[in-house]
Amino acid sequence: MPRHISEHIGERIAQYRKLRRLTQRELAARANISYSMLAKVEQGAKPATPAVIAAIARTLFVQTVDLTGQPYLAELRQDELDMLIQPIREALDLYDLGADPEVAPREEGELRASADQLCALVRETRIKDAARSLPGLITEATTAAHMTPSEGAWRVLASTYRTAYDITTKLGYSDLCVVALDRMAWAAERASDPVLAGVRQYLRSIVYLRSGQFDLGKRLVGVGMATLEQAEAGRVRSVAVGQLHLGAAMLAARSGDGATAATHISEAARISGTTGEAARVHWLSFGPTNVAVHEVATLAEQYKYAEAVQVAERVRVPSDWPASRAAAHIAEVARAQLWIGRPEASLRSLQEARALAPQQMRYHPMVRETVTGLVAAHRSAPGTLTGLAHWAGVG
Repeated sequence: MPRHISEHIGERIAQYRKLRRLTQRELAARANISYSMLAKVEQGAKPATPAVIAAIARTLFVQTVDLTGQPYLAELRQDELDMLIQPIREALDLYDLGADPEVAPREEGELRASADQLCALVRETRIKDAARSLPGLITEATTAAHMTPSEGAWRVLASTYRTAYDITTKLGYSDLCVVALDRMAWAAERASDPVLAGVRQYLRSIVYLRSGQFDLGKRLVGVGMATLEQAEAGRVRSVAVGQLHLGAAMLAARSGDGATAATHISEAARISGTTGEAARVHWLSFGPTNVAVHEVATLAEQYKYAEAVQVAERVRVPSDWPASRAAAHIAEVARAQLWIGRPEASLRSLQEARALAPQQMRYHPMVRETVTGLVAAHRSAPGTLTGLAHWAGVG
């Protein structure tokens, strides 16, 4: 189905609904969502939650990206990011071809430092810089792992695949992010690293979270927990276990099980009390802040928007927390603020999120939908909102 730059998720839902010859009431009933919510989403008056998008996608037999419109090719071309995807795709295909005779890889320590630097760039939301450097590093790390195979070399390669997952996910290439995770599993197995394997299962569960396949996501969390039991006890393992609990909380919240979500949040909070802030441990950003942010998110996923905003007002994000995580949290709060009738506060939150992570927020479906709702809420949009809508590709 052709996509127009001004289309929002609600318009795409309506188009697919009509193709399936369903009324709004019929679709709402089959997707187990309220009719009034569906009507507001189709009008663009309110932003759709990821859970609602996933439920509607399953009912209409389409992928969630068919409704979100990702990847946003017009904006990617404007930002000259589209040309960086193919080199990443090609680099991911080199995994089983052995060493490249034309590549002279650096020492393992240097490659590890470069891999960590790319992870840091993504957390700083310098996606374009990371994407530009990634294919070359994957190629070099692949050659190094094949030439002098060691657990450390395979860990470095797995890290580059992890960054490929992060970048392609943020830019909306869901198919490519799955390939990156498959490559990460391949490298983690050769590294004989159960923590790395457990982290990969966490990331994989998030893919299923986004697509609305909650039962599969929960099974992957269970596999990840079992895998981590093989790891040496300590802070690194605790961080990974805690992050899996946060993933499980989100899966439970989106599937409507608030009690289980709260249990996982509580367990993650207990673990974070022993680990402290651990932003650089496998770049998971785990710690008390991430637990608090996930509590807000789980409440929002249960449509408890007023409660989510109240909890968010008590969250204090450290100044050195990764910009990518801070911006995503603020965007979540903006959506909740719009739902409870606070459009001005929502606009301020979106402006803050944009200032923190402009590249990431520009390609975030929730940001686009919240901006669409804000435009609908204003009879005469202020200049700041008009500029934000143009930047986000919804006006």
